[in-house]
Amino acid sequence: MNIGATIRAIRKRKNITIVQICEETGLSQGFMSQVENNKTSPSISTLESIANALKVPLSYLLLKEEERMKIVRREDRPVTTSGAGELKVEHLSSTKNVRVRIVEIPPGASTGEAHAHEGEEVHLVIKGRIYAEQGEDRAEFGEGDSFSWNACTPHLVRNAGPETAQVLIAVYTETEREPDWI
Repeated sequence: MNIGATIRAIRKRKNITIVQICEETGLSQGFMSQVENNKTSPSISTLESIANALKVPLSYLLLKEEERMKIVRREDRPVTTSGAGELKVEHLSSTKNVRVRIVEIPPGASTGEAHAHEGEEVHLVIKGRIYAEQGEDRAEFGEGDSFSWNACTPHLVRNAGPETAQVLIAVYTETEREPDWI
């Protein structure tokens, strides 16, 4: 964790001087310099004072780099294929346990045979008509409809309409590995 660099970056972005932080917190300039250079580990109450002076939540200062906001611009989205190469999968964003994708399914195409895997899925039909099946449950969905399931039960999704369908899919897994979910 690089709390000192985080504090310095926030302070500079907000055009706050070390002197101003020290006046508000009662800390010495030497101590603040040591904090910003990661040469000392401040207590939680000291961090809380610094966070208040910076007008940021204490929890933000404690986040690990991989826990902070990640930005994926449209033009930078990784794109893969699935289902014998018929399905286009745009990887929108992910956290340690959640992955969000937009899947384009051509007319008549599907995710293949019913399959199961770890995790829970939530689907939102953005465009087109979708048929979904999980065990004995079956339904068709149109634009704006959504459905969800525990993916440990065999399931499949196929395009039930005459145009390419788009489905937004969010998958939660307990493990950090990429699930085989399409």
